[in-house]
Amino acid sequence: MNHWVAGNVITPLLERVLGRNTVRLAAQLEGSQWLDRQALRTMQIEKLRTLLEHAREHCPFYRRRFDESGVDPAHVTSLLDLRRLPLLLRRDVAQNRRALSWPDVPGGLIRSNTGGSTGEPLVFYVDRRRQSAFKAARIRAQRWFGVDPGDRQVYLWGAPAELSQQDRLKSFRDWLTNELLLSAFEMSPERMDEYIGRIERSNPTCVFGYPSTLALLCEHTARRGHRMRTPALKAVLVTGELLYDHQRTLIERTFDVRVGDGYGSRDGGFIAHECPAGAMHVTDELTIVELIRPDGLAAEPGQTGEIVVTDLEAYCMPLIRYCTGDLARRPIAERNGCECGRGLSILEMVEGRNTDLLVAPDGTAKHALSLIYVLRDMDSVSQFRIVQQADFSVDIVVVPACPGGLDERDRRRIRKGVAGHMGSDVACRLEEVSAIPPGGSGKHRYVVSHAASSVTPRRPVDARLIGTATVPSS
Repeated sequence: MNHWVAGNVITPLLERVLGRNTVRLAAQLEGSQWLDRQALRTMQIEKLRTLLEHAREHCPFYRRRFDESGVDPAHVTSLLDLRRLPLLLRRDVAQNRRALSWPDVPGGLIRSNTGGSTGEPLVFYVDRRRQSAFKAARIRAQRWFGVDPGDRQVYLWGAPAELSQQDRLKSFRDWLTNELLLSAFEMSPERMDEYIGRIERSNPTCVFGYPSTLALLCEHTARRGHRMRTPALKAVLVTGELLYDHQRTLIERTFDVRVGDGYGSRDGGFIAHECPAGAMHVTDELTIVELIRPDGLAAEPGQTGEIVVTDLEAYCMPLIRYCTGDLARRPIAERNGCECGRGLSILEMVEGRNTDLLVAPDGTAKHALSLIYVLRDMDSVSQFRIVQQADFSVDIVVVPACPGGLDERDRRRIRKGVAGHMGSDVACRLEEVSAIPPGGSGKHRYVVSHAASSVTPRRPVDARLIGTATVPSS
C-alpha cells in the first residue's frame, strides 16, 4: 500500500470507523510536548480534577474511597492532593472490577487482560477514549524517530502462528496500514531465516518488538554471517521487557539504526518512551507518574521508587494511583531538561519486566508469552509461575482463584496449551499452592527457564561475526 494513502487516508478512516479520535489527539500531542514543565503540570491538574469528579459520580469504588479519605475532587488544586488517596493494587482491581467500572461509557466496555510482570492475571476494561490515547502517544513517539503512520512497519510480537478468522481480518487491516506481523512465539532457526527474508523484502521504516526476541533474531543473523539489508529503516523500537545494554548494542549493530525503548502496559497505559537523545520521557499529558518508596513516601530525585500511575484518559475503569510493581528514579539533573527540548518529565528505569525465553527440545526458542497466554485468561487461576527445567520439562505453579482448586478441565486445558506450544513430548507438572513468594528483588518472576541458558547465548554476539552471507529466502 502506498505509504501516503495508508497514513493519510486509510489510518484516519479506520480510526474514525472504530470511534476513536486518535489522529486529532496525536496532533495535539505534537504541540503539547514543547510546553514547559509548569504548563504541563497545570494541564495535569485540570485533567486530574475532571477525572476524579467523573470517578466519584460513576464508580462506587471511588465514591467510597474519596469519602473515606476526605478528598473532594472539586477542591483538588495540586498533584500533592493526589497523595491523600490510598494506592490502588492489582488485587483491588481484581476484587472490585464492577464497582470500578462505568458501564455506560460511550462505545461500551472493552475487555482486556494482562499477565503483567507479577504473574497475576488481571482482567480489566478499556474504552475507545483510552485506546485513542494509547495509540496517539505511540504515534508521537514513533515520529521522534522519523516514523509516520502509513510507513512500512514490522512487528515481531506475541501473535499465534495459527490465525483465526478474526486474526485474518486484522491481518488484512495491517496490510492496508503497511504493517507486517511476525510471531514472536515461533523462533526456530528455520523460522528466523524466513523472518530475515521477509523483513528485508518489506524494507520497513520501523521494526518493533520485544528486546529478547529481537536480540535472539540478531544473534541468529550474526551466526549466519549475514548483514541485515533494510536501507529504509530509521529505528528499532522495543517494549514489554527491560532492555539490557548488550541487547541494545547488538540490535543497533545488526540493523544499523538507533533503538528506542518504550515503557508501558495494557493496564498501566502508555507511560514513557525514549527520545533520540536518550531520555525516557513520561507521557505527561495523558498520565501522572509518582515514584513511591517502600516506606510510602515519595522518592526524591536520585532515589528509587515504585512506579505508580494515574491514567488521565481511563474513564471506563479509572486507575488512580495504580501500582505497577516496576521501579524507576527521577534523574537528579532532571530540572535541566533534555537536550531534545521537550518539556516532558524524565524517568530512569531501574527494573522492568524481565521475560526468559522458553526452548523446545528441537532448539526452537519461544517467547514466554506463548505460555502466559494459556494461563492469563483462566478465571480459575489467581497467580502463577512457569519454570522450565534444563531437560525442557515445564513446572507450572498455580494459586487457584477458588477454594476448591483447579478442576480436571482446567488441568487438561493447561497441559494442552503447553503441548501445543512446546511439543507433546515435553513433560508438564502442575502444582497448586496457597501463595507464590516474590524473588529477591521483591518482584515475582513469572517465567524462569533453565533450558534457555544452555541453548540461547546470554552474552552479546561479537559484531565482527556479522558478515555478508546470504540468508535463505522463504
